[in-house]
Amino acid sequence: MHPLKLFFGSALAVLALAPPSPCHAQTPAEFYKGRSIDLYIGTSVGGGYDAYGRMLARHISKYLPGSPIIVPKNMEGGGGLRLANYLANAAPKDGTAFAIFNRGTAFDPLLGNKAAQFEATKFNWIGSTNDEVSICATWHTSGVSSVAQVTAKELVVGATGPSGDTYQFPRIANGVLGTKFKIISGYPGGNDVDFAMERGEVQGRCGWSFTSVKSTRQSWLDRKWINILMQLALAKHPDLPDVPLIMDLARSDEDRAIFKLMFARQVMAWPFAMPAGVPRDRVEAMRKAFMETMGDKDFIADANKAIMEIRPVSGADIQKLVEEVYETPAVVVRKTMQLLQ
Repeated sequence: MHPLKLFFGSALAVLALAPPSPCHAQTPAEFYKGRSIDLYIGTSVGGGYDAYGRMLARHISKYLPGSPIIVPKNMEGGGGLRLANYLANAAPKDGTAFAIFNRGTAFDPLLGNKAAQFEATKFNWIGSTNDEVSICATWHTSGVSSVAQVTAKELVVGATGPSGDTYQFPRIANGVLGTKFKIISGYPGGNDVDFAMERGEVQGRCGWSFTSVKSTRQSWLDRKWINILMQLALAKHPDLPDVPLIMDLARSDEDRAIFKLMFARQVMAWPFAMPAGVPRDRVEAMRKAFMETMGDKDFIADANKAIMEIRPVSGADIQKLVEEVYETPAVVVRKTMQLLQ
């Protein structure tokens, strides 16, 4: 026999006897059975992102093939930027890690944040538990209870980091509307900003999800400890018909375009994502499980008990939204970037 034929014949025989790779052609159920999945939360314990993340972790396993255990882990820092970078560059890409981080973080690369080491359009977006309206609010002792007053008087507001809503939203309001928010950043999460308001370190918070206010600070609303200045979204919340909407305060088409760029993120209010490179069938299994969980009676009961709104947005819709926002005209992006500096 020719030597080459003998060599290839022997090699094929060895391959035929070798056991198949454990990852080869595994179904999601086969892969996830007996495993755990880390759910990273990009804020400190106690705020809205943490609450939605942990609530999802309690219920989604029953809808995932193989019923893996979901393990919540907080990784705060930079208004979600630390976690987004981790998800893109260090997290396992086999489907054993996903995350929820600040909704605005996805648009940091578009808005020129050089610390953002990821491409948001390449994340595998899983879904959002709600679309959202955020607010600017002041503590009752601040002496400021309207937008007009904050255009005449400086107001100190607390923020997480440059990629967080609590930083970016008041910056945009200052640049477009002429408000005088003085931003103190560096708080680990929104919950820490709330405590800073209560202690008197800051006078308000701008970029605060109204759902989070109702679920974690309803007593403040009941006691009138906070004044809501305006709504930050593309449309008003049904519970706040008389509170001004920032879109209605725009004075030009350019103002409206800037606001749309900034507040489109409200649709993906509490966004869950997996890294790029996760096998497609595992991404689809997670997306399907996510939407099924949104209709689960026990999950809904938990949400109602915590006064947390559930108006889910699918992963496919978020994927499309992120891609659309990244197509914003360059002139609008440049102006927005200037306002955020």
